Amino acid sequence: QVQLVESGGGLVQAGGSLRLSCAASGRTLSSYAMGWFRQAPGKQRELVAGISSGGSTNYADSVKVRFTISRDNTKKTVYLQMNSPKPEDTAVYYCAVGRSFTYYSDYGYADIDYWGKGTLVTVSS
Repeated sequence: QVQLVESGGGLVQAGGSLRLSCAASGRTLSSYAMGWFRQAPGKQRELVAGISSGGSTNYADSVKVRFTISRDNTKKTVYLQMNSPKPEDTAVYYCAVGRSFTYYSDYGYADIDYWGKGTLVTVSS
């Protein structure tokens, strides 16, 4: 079994910076994709950024250039560097690990195997 524990959330001013971390325990995850989702009040959970086992990255259009995802397989940890956050980035951020982050219209993100419990990020204006 795998457990994911997020850290680094909190209150940050718009234009500042924040780094989220997600540490995994249990099995080796080097062959899995890792990433971050977020869910704002009243909104659906959305993919923020993902990184494949080979290091390829993808980002939501809304965070491109501002956010950077990275991973350290030796530490079984994935990071999300948030630069110049905006108030609309306020959400609970969830770490996710899975075979892929493919979105299936009928099944959603069905290839995600593990979820963290989330960490709240609040961006003040």
